[in-house]
Amino acid sequence: MSRKYFGTDGVRGQVGVAPITPDFVMRLGYAAGLVLAHDEAVKPSQGVKPRVLIGKDTRISGYMLEAALLAGFTAAGVDVLLTGPMPTPAIAYLTRAWRLQAGVVISASHNPYHDNGIKFFSASGDKLPDDKEREIEALLDEPMGCVDSKHLGRAKRLDDAPGRYIEFCKSTFPSDLDLRGLKIVVDTANGAAYHIAEHVLHELGADVIPMGNHPNGFNINEEVGATAPRALRAAVIEHHADLGIALDGDADRLVMVDARGLEYDGDQLLYAVAATQHRTTPVAGVVGTLMSNLGLEKAFEKLGIPFARARVGDRYVLEQLKERGWLYGGESSGHILCLDKHSTGDGMVSALQVLSATRRSGQTLAELVSPVQMYPQTMINVKIVKGFDWENHAPLQAARAHAEQVLGDTGRILIRASGTEPLVRVMVEAQDATMAREQAQLMADSLKS
Repeated sequence: MSRKYFGTDGVRGQVGVAPITPDFVMRLGYAAGLVLAHDEAVKPSQGVKPRVLIGKDTRISGYMLEAALLAGFTAAGVDVLLTGPMPTPAIAYLTRAWRLQAGVVISASHNPYHDNGIKFFSASGDKLPDDKEREIEALLDEPMGCVDSKHLGRAKRLDDAPGRYIEFCKSTFPSDLDLRGLKIVVDTANGAAYHIAEHVLHELGADVIPMGNHPNGFNINEEVGATAPRALRAAVIEHHADLGIALDGDADRLVMVDARGLEYDGDQLLYAVAATQHRTTPVAGVVGTLMSNLGLEKAFEKLGIPFARARVGDRYVLEQLKERGWLYGGESSGHILCLDKHSTGDGMVSALQVLSATRRSGQTLAELVSPVQMYPQTMINVKIVKGFDWENHAPLQAARAHAEQVLGDTGRILIRASGTEPLVRVMVEAQDATMAREQAQLMADSLKS
């Protein structure tokens, strides 16, 4: 089985279609429980069972998958704590804060309600080590058993998890600042932060207008949230708000909108946080991804802040940050990591860091990010035959060499294969939008020759 099921990006798949079935999920819980129960590195004192935290977003399938995981873990002799709907980063935090052996989140993030997935966190609130993932995989095909009745795990529902996480979020905002005088619209995508975000902002002093906060099991990410910010833009203008904040279904992604209805993506928000921090404490470096806008890289270059690119995916950003000993990184999609505040990407915590930057600097969001001159970008998806060796395709390489000569240092080219479909993605960024379109189209056409 592919290890993607245990990575920090979680599982993607429709419920009822293998392998995301109750049977698979129960066996997954059982296998993970066995690994934890015999892991001396995380095993509690003798005679005390390992404990695991399970959270979920607001999808209807979460009830079913939660019950299946619970059955698997308790059959393996692991005690389970259940939070109900909670943001993914909240589970990472609570797992670490409560000294638990692992945390599990049932969520498909920004996907529609009929998808669901599972992601694991280690005791440190980070992704499971690779060797533990492999141990779990190796047990999945083994027959599922059950410990004797004396050693079965117990389950307990936690009522104070939201309050604890709200206090954690507030603790990442400077104690000498507040949000009084700000009117903020917050869109929680009918997802896991529907009962969290409003309280965080209100308790810091903001006048809060909530939206996307009435989940029914089927409306998560549906025309609301970070992946559909049009509704937020309209609400900010309608209510004459100062700012808008949009999270996605599991609240690890952030998009913001200013009073004029202008949208700010992850690249711009990452700059606002890191550049403001750099004014008082030098920032060692920032990690983006292959999709981060060239304008972001050049803006950091002007500040003397090194910039590195990771593969697309917040887990790869995190890996590079840890390897380099840096604190700030993120994706243009809105995953932002501030490792001085949290061990993982957190939409609400990231929003508070942006708000802190505006309050500390006295600048508007537009003024804060003005040094980032976003380059126009064109992406074309080209269908290919499975097995086609596009990397050594002579017409494409010739077209790319020509494009590089035309663009010089005023643009950037990225060609990569889709991880899920028989597609090659051709992306060109350039100062001139027409040039970006023309060069992308020439390379896309060359793939068809």
